[in-house]
Amino acid sequence: MNFRTVAELVELAESEKMPISEIMIQKEMETFNKSRQEVFDQMAGNLDVMEKAVHKGLNEQVKSHSGLTGGDAVKIRTYMNEAPVLLSGRDALDVVSRSMAVSEVNAAMGTVVATPTAGACGILPGCVFTAAERLNSDRETMVRALFVSGAIGYCIANNAFISGAAGGCQAEVGSATAMSAAAMVEMAGGTPSQSAEAVAIALKNMLGLVCDPVAGLVEAPCVKRNAMGGAIAMVAADMAMAGVKSVIPTDEVIEAMFRIGRDMPVSLKETALGGLAATPTGRAHERRIFGKSAE
Repeated sequence: MNFRTVAELVELAESEKMPISEIMIQKEMETFNKSRQEVFDQMAGNLDVMEKAVHKGLNEQVKSHSGLTGGDAVKIRTYMNEAPVLLSGRDALDVVSRSMAVSEVNAAMGTVVATPTAGACGILPGCVFTAAERLNSDRETMVRALFVSGAIGYCIANNAFISGAAGGCQAEVGSATAMSAAAMVEMAGGTPSQSAEAVAIALKNMLGLVCDPVAGLVEAPCVKRNAMGGAIAMVAADMAMAGVKSVIPTDEVIEAMFRIGRDMPVSLKETALGGLAATPTGRAHERRIFGKSAE
C-alpha cells in the first residue's frame, strides 16, 4: 500500500475498491508489522482521548495559565442554548465549539491528540464528533475517519509541511482542516475522489495563513483558528459531496502551500516576531506574562 501523493492515494483506493481508511489501515499494518486489531485499537484509543478533551472543554471551566484563553467553548454552548436565532446555524456552532473546546484544553496543558500538531488539535475531533452526531455514525466509522485524516496528513507531510514553524499556520491549521474535511466526506459515504476534492477546497482557503502566536504561546489566535478551521472543513466536505471540484488539483494545492510557506518570512513562522504577536496589545500581553517583550 504505497502512496506518496493524494492522487496516488485516490488511485490506489479506486483500483483496490477500498475506502481511504482501509488503505491507511493496511499501510499501518505493513509499516509497523502489527495486526489489524492492534492498529485499530491504537487509533480507537486516540478517539477516546479526543472525546475526553471535547467533554472537558465543553463542561469545565478550562483556563490557561497565561489567562489568554479558556471558557469560550462554554460561552458558545450557552449562546447556542439561549439565543433566539443562530446566524451561522447549530451545525456550524457545534463544530466550532467542539474544536475550540479541545484547543482550550491543549492551552491549559490538558491531554490531546496532535492532529497533526498540538496547535491544531481541535479541528479533527470537533469535526468527527459533530459529523458523527449528524450522521448517527457508529464508533468504527469514527475511528476510520481518523485513518482517513492520517492518510491525508501523511501526503501533506511528504510533500510540504505540517508545522507552523516550518510553513506558517497554513501548514498547521490548514493541514488539520484539510484532513478533517476528507475524513467527514468518507463518514458521509463520499468517494475517495470527493475526499481529495474536500482537501483541495479546504486547504486553498487557508493558503498564506501566518503563524503569529501572541507571546509565543499556542493560544491566541490559535484557539479561534481551530474553531474556524472546523467550520471551513465542514463546508468544504459538503461542497465536495455536492460535486464541486477544485480547479487546481489537490496535490498542486499542497505544492502551492509548500512554496508559499518557503517564501514566508521567518517573522511569520511561529517566532512571535510579526503579525498579531507584534501588535501593541500582543506585546503588552507578552510583557504581562513574561515580564519582557521581543521589542
